[in-house]
Amino acid sequence: MKDRQPSRSLHFAGALFCLTAALLGWIGWQPAVAAPPQQIPIYTPTPGPDGRILYIVKANDTLLSIALLTGMTVDELKELNNLTSDTIFESQELLLGYGGPLEVTATSGPSPTPTPLLPTPTPRPGLGNLCLLLYEDINGDSIRQVEELSIGDGAISFGNRAGSVSENVTTAGGQDYQCFNDLPEGEYTISVAVPEGYNPTTQSSYELVLGAGDQTYLNFGAQANTLTQAEAPQIPVEEGRRSPLLGIIGALFLLAGVGAALFAGRFLRNR
Repeated sequence: MKDRQPSRSLHFAGALFCLTAALLGWIGWQPAVAAPPQQIPIYTPTPGPDGRILYIVKANDTLLSIALLTGMTVDELKELNNLTSDTIFESQELLLGYGGPLEVTATSGPSPTPTPLLPTPTPRPGLGNLCLLLYEDINGDSIRQVEELSIGDGAISFGNRAGSVSENVTTAGGQDYQCFNDLPEGEYTISVAVPEGYNPTTQSSYELVLGAGDQTYLNFGAQANTLTQAEAPQIPVEEGRRSPLLGIIGALFLLAGVGAALFAGRFLRNR
């Protein structure tokens, strides 16, 4: 009788296990399995064409979660986006910073058509004005005063080195400058001839460069002779009378002859 009791206990335990297993299988029970660790998303900022790095707010995002995701602080996000509160909304663009713009590959366009070179026009020579004056230098200081006007019957000649201008004019008295307008620019030689009875007080020739648009004034001075032949005193000689000067000269020769004779007689007596 003692040997049968353990056997009944084992049968009863086995039947209870089978009944429990069948019940668990009917309700769909499965042993618990450990869940895999949650992966933290990695955010890679990419600058746009204008160089700005933007973040698009998603549902359930907060400034704190975006700051943790991007490695920034909440204050930096607020400062960059001018935010005065922590409120953000979905699809909002938040500025994270600035980066270099995306590299843009230039597309070669059509080759430009070269502009034909036009001939350079030859500049036309300019014109200038030349005013000349042969004036009476009354005080002979070679400086023309206002009251010293032109001398008549003088000659002024001038011409340019190119040979296109050659002028010879006679001066008129009591006037001001004689002007010659619209002369071609270039190198000129001017010379004057003073009339009879005058002496030049300045140089008689001059060389200058006349430029386009120039108004050049040039003076030549001359002073009247202080004593002319017509003004020299004349000694009148009357017909039939001897000149007093000739008489004085004759008397001198006579005295010299008398002295020579006396000297010769004394020399002969002494011998």
